[in-house]
Amino acid sequence: MPTRILPAVGDVDAVRSLTTLLSQLPDAEPVAPVTDSTQLIDTLARLAAESIDELPEVVVVHERIGPVPALELVREVSLRFPAVGVILVTSDVSPGLFQAAMDYGARGLIALPLGYEELASRVHAVAQWSVGVRRHLGAAGDVFTGVGGTVVTVSGAKGGVGTTTTAIQLALAAQASGRAAVLLDMDLQTGDVASYLDVQFRRSVVDLATITDITPRVLADAVFRHDTGLTLLLAPADGERGEEVTDRAARQIVGALRSRYEIVVVDCGAQLSGAGATVVEMADTALLVTTPDVVSVRGAKRAVRMWDRLQVRKAEETTVVVNRHTRGTEIQPPLIQKITGTGLAATVIPANFKELQSAVDAGRVHELDNRSTVKQALWTLAGELGLVKGSQGPQHRNGRSRGGSKGGSRGGDRSALTLRRRKELER
Repeated sequence: MPTRILPAVGDVDAVRSLTTLLSQLPDAEPVAPVTDSTQLIDTLARLAAESIDELPEVVVVHERIGPVPALELVREVSLRFPAVGVILVTSDVSPGLFQAAMDYGARGLIALPLGYEELASRVHAVAQWSVGVRRHLGAAGDVFTGVGGTVVTVSGAKGGVGTTTTAIQLALAAQASGRAAVLLDMDLQTGDVASYLDVQFRRSVVDLATITDITPRVLADAVFRHDTGLTLLLAPADGERGEEVTDRAARQIVGALRSRYEIVVVDCGAQLSGAGATVVEMADTALLVTTPDVVSVRGAKRAVRMWDRLQVRKAEETTVVVNRHTRGTEIQPPLIQKITGTGLAATVIPANFKELQSAVDAGRVHELDNRSTVKQALWTLAGELGLVKGSQGPQHRNGRSRGGSKGGSRGGDRSALTLRRRKELER
């Protein structure tokens, strides 16, 4: 079977030199070169949408590709298209660059000026690796192998606002609809996903922290398959070990999950670590859960401002989810949106902890009754976010909450107490 090779080269002379050598390789089938990073990603995405078998086995990235720098491009290709082997062509063959290229996901490095023997050897080795990966992916019929899954992070304005319950139910809703879903517990010190789902586990996200090449087999060994069919990657049992998950490790872990599952739901907890910030930055949708009380809303405002200062995420790119909502609460969703400056989920979660208490205490949140208003609201939220098969994507709203009193937040103007609370929140 011929090896399909896609050159990504921005320099005209380099294109000519590389394509000439590639055409001389035995069993090689060079395809038309792409001249920039955007064209490369678009080409691979189009081929992956048809079938994983349509992707080239090897992509050769030249150091002078642009506008995305070569190493960043290598990382993006390796994360989004894990069955494609990437070779970096560079004039710098120092040990430092070699290590960096491997860390970013390259399968090989070729020095300039190009030589036939070295090129043939590298292409042959990388092509064999690519074929092996595809064989493994083909054997796993229940595994998503598309362009890249959707990552949704769920963070809390403070502890106890319902972050973990929200993340679990969103992932369960996606899985129940037929999506390949994984729930990642990135609340590294105090993660409770295992307790909520009555799971005894040996491996955790920490086991992937020092692995620079997270292959499908390595990932499969680290995750836990729950009785519901949902895949779990859990926080460590010993909270101090959470420090082992660095920013780079978090990026690689989420990238590996994204390449294997359609939906990746991440419970980030209420404390922002470096790894957690990286995941929120990578997310397609970042949710911030709050309850309609002064302390929680202040926490949400503080979190949004911190994300903006750290350039993790802008306020308008964040979606607030209001949990434990009642019609009579003095702080209504539109006021929360005004205070935080974020988007606002159209679905609010009603206050009915009695429905949850027995399931939470038993560690059987996945067995929550279908008649539960809390579960129904959370699964409706999953549909609103586009996590359920056949549903549309995220929709923010600027109006009043579903089921809220007419006029939105006017009910909060009934007393001097509410006016004082508003002033406190808006400070």
